[in-house]
Amino acid sequence: MSLLDFMANILSEEKLVLVGHSLGGMSLALAMEKFPEKVSVAVFLCAFMPDSLHTPSYVLDQDRELGKILIRPGSLFRKDLAKAKQFTEGGYGSVKRVYIVCREDACIKEEFQRWMIENNQVAEAKELKGVDHMPMLCDPKQLSVCLLEIASRYN
Repeated sequence: MSLLDFMANILSEEKLVLVGHSLGGMSLALAMEKFPEKVSVAVFLCAFMPDSLHTPSYVLDQDRELGKILIRPGSLFRKDLAKAKQFTEGGYGSVKRVYIVCREDACIKEEFQRWMIENNQVAEAKELKGVDHMPMLCDPKQLSVCLLEIASRYN
């Protein structure tokens, strides 16, 4: 079942805390746009975080330019996102966003993560120290504590 199917079938009035990792940030944004009333906070865990001013592919295009410099490939679905409508302030923009920076991330460099934070209105930015792109593997305890803090603060 896809995230959008799951969100469509939620009958409870209780709001969810959604977490998107890496490219999962784009799926998170789609869920926020379509079901903002069902999300209390969206957590971008070293994830691509689009804005509501540009096309959904904009953030991937920027990473692609950085990727050219670093000689690494961009997203495979960037062309589809380039044709998609912008996320709206009433949908995506109405959901509180928290970004978790992974300082040792070699996939999405810290500088690029901070650029996305600066270009979005996030409720909070948190940092995980000593973890790479897969914090759930290299320090699950630090990640769990961070996610519990976010859930209790925003839910």
